[in-house]
Amino acid sequence: MHLPFSPTESLLHPTPFTLTLEPNHLLRHQIPIVMSDPHPALIPPLSLAQTRVLSCLLEKETLVPDTYPLTLNSLITACNQSTNRDPVTHFSESEVLAALDGLREHQWAFQLSQAGARVPKFKHNLSHKIPDLSPASRALLTILLLRGPQTSGELRQRCERLHEFPDLTSVESELDALQSLAAGPLVVCLPPGSGRRVACYAHLFSGPVDPDVITGAVIVAPPPPPPPAIDPNWQTQIENQIAALQAELRDLKSLLGILQ
Repeated sequence: MHLPFSPTESLLHPTPFTLTLEPNHLLRHQIPIVMSDPHPALIPPLSLAQTRVLSCLLEKETLVPDTYPLTLNSLITACNQSTNRDPVTHFSESEVLAALDGLREHQWAFQLSQAGARVPKFKHNLSHKIPDLSPASRALLTILLLRGPQTSGELRQRCERLHEFPDLTSVESELDALQSLAAGPLVVCLPPGSGRRVACYAHLFSGPVDPDVITGAVIVAPPPPPPPAIDPNWQTQIENQIAALQAELRDLKSLLGILQ
């Protein structure tokens, strides 16, 4: 460190102060921040609609191979499913088409126009964008894209239909691999804190993740309110109500009899 004035120099008129760090200098009281370059495939980051479309194409390729590639209508339905989606969306046809345009522009997906087919179909291009992904890694990425940040236990359970993990160790091993790819990470581990009781994992397809706003994956839901107290005289009250209804019915029958 070099100071631009000597200790005896007057401080009434100081010269501008500059701080020069030697190449290997470390600031002792600075908290280190580790920054990883993003995976080249993740530039530019994807929007929510684009990640939903991409993950639906990945999911349906495995779950319903007979109907894959998907038509636009099938893709819209898949995007807006009320189950196995977080958040649940209500994308319109124009929004899904715009997301497809963005994915196609950056070679995440492409359109197939088959001879004799009445409508075009769409297919993902993940294996070209990020080659050498194992089936286990693809399953984890699919569920992270579909449902947002999750714990390793949640991922293991929710991946069952896409890929069966024998134990949590195998899930975490695959997640570690996704974080340490030579080209750059695809997943980040968020340690406990900011409402998270345990660590959870998030994808990086939409850019860096702010750990302070990721809480929903692991927060325990509050217990349901206690049931209302039961009136000890409930049986008598019901019997009285039934008797009153029966009396009204008799009166109605009597009235109808007079009218007839």
